Amino acid sequence: MPDISLTMVVVLCLAALAAGWIDAVVGGGGLLLLPALLLGLPNGASAAQYALGTNKAVAIVGTTGAAVTYARRTPVDVRIAVRIGLAALAGSTAGAFVAAGMSTEILKPVVMVVLLGVGAFVILRPSFGTAPATGPVSPRRVLAAIGLAGVGIGFYDGLVGPGTGTFLVLTLTAILHLDLVTASATAKIVNCCTNAGALATFAWKGTVYWQLAALMAVFNLVGGTVGAHTALKKGSGFVRGVLLTVVFTLVAKMAYEQWRA
Repeated sequence: MPDISLTMVVVLCLAALAAGWIDAVVGGGGLLLLPALLLGLPNGASAAQYALGTNKAVAIVGTTGAAVTYARRTPVDVRIAVRIGLAALAGSTAGAFVAAGMSTEILKPVVMVVLLGVGAFVILRPSFGTAPATGPVSPRRVLAAIGLAGVGIGFYDGLVGPGTGTFLVLTLTAILHLDLVTASATAKIVNCCTNAGALATFAWKGTVYWQLAALMAVFNLVGGTVGAHTALKKGSGFVRGVLLTVVFTLVAKMAYEQWRA
């Protein structure tokens, strides 16, 4: 365990619970969990790497729980999801290696800029993700999803991480013409692969606080399972509302932190 207070451990566990719920509904739980870890873990030259590694160890548990819940209740093309996931596994592993020399200060502005793009896109497309595709997905679209959602977003997940689930949902909805709930279900399977690739790399480098991660993972699992049930019950309109709320709340928070610094 890192040298942090009991109060901070409780705060991190609550953040893991909320992040699990958010991640299951629309993705992007890491946008809450990673900043919490960056704030709560001891400062040092390798603080960002330990935050990234511990974040992956926590997130993979909640993501897996959400994926299982979705798979039981939502028709998901597992074959396509696994193909994208394997590409994402390779991408996230490569991204995690590149992340070895990244400092904490680089993380926040990168995530903030990408979030602004996500929010603008969803607002300008109010019908985005409200209806599923009416026909089979063409091989060209599957290849595009493997390249962009798999390799591209997988690399981002290993490199930075926060927002990966959200970006997967948006990309899968746009390319495969899925509704937001089905896209969330598919994204969970892919996200399990990206988390596994990145976690393996961080574990090999020894930048994971395993005891803290195990404790936080219990809360993340509960949040992920409840969040998946909520999304399935409420539908795509609810998912879209949560997406916009998460995006702009976090942009405002990160912009304030940048301005204050």
